Amino acid sequence: MATIDDFKKLELIVAQIKEVAEHPNADRLYVIKVDTGKEERQVVAGIRKSYTKEQLIGRRVIVVANLEPATIRGEQSQGMILAATDENGISVLSPDRDVALGTVVK
Repeated sequence: MATIDDFKKLELIVAQIKEVAEHPNADRLYVIKVDTGKEERQVVAGIRKSYTKEQLIGRRVIVVANLEPATIRGEQSQGMILAATDENGISVLSPDRDVALGTVVK
């Protein structure tokens, strides 16, 4: 079971999707550029079957900002976009209003 201290270790922030490209080596992945309010980061996300590029660009999302960078099929990922998955597919988590980029999720 996770403790509140475990949860506090995660840096969850609001970011905005600026660019979306198909991953060159995986048909389920996008390579996404997000603006965190302080910097632009690249994130690799397995949401290509659920969203078009047009549905994602401009959208505000919740990002785990302090994950160790990972290389996913040859592309660097500097975070993770949070999403829920059920029998109807994937749903990217977004704030219900336009909050400032970089806002901490608590």
